[in-house]
Amino acid sequence: MIEIRDCDNYEAAKELILEYSKIKGAEACFVSLNKELADLEGFYKDGALLLGYDGNKPVATAAIKRTEANKAEAKRLYIKPEYRGLGYARPMINALIEKCRELNIKQARFTTKPEVMSVGYALYKKMGFEELKNDAGTVEMRIPID
Repeated sequence: MIEIRDCDNYEAAKELILEYSKIKGAEACFVSLNKELADLEGFYKDGALLLGYDGNKPVATAAIKRTEANKAEAKRLYIKPEYRGLGYARPMINALIEKCRELNIKQARFTTKPEVMSVGYALYKKMGFEELKNDAGTVEMRIPID
């Protein structure tokens, strides 16, 4: 069972995001990585950074970057490879959506690369994310939040 909480360990979050950034084919998702990692707390100040724990080990991350008063970009959904297939992604996405509700965010957008992250892409679609556009294999999706 995964326990999800607001980030309480920025070094662990940084390690997870760096690990995620090294996935072959996902490089385009990390255009402002140095700025982000230099100040994770500040970068997600008006949004949220979540960590998922298996026992006391941080194994997953997800983030919300506010883009407008009631809109945000959902980012950095990542689960360590050895913890995939355990049903952790859905609770991480649900926690992200719930955090959006708490922050009065009415719409969240994700950008993903189905060719690289096919399992995540399929889950986003199953959970109600709508595909907005596909630009050379990079797909922008959104979900309205009630």
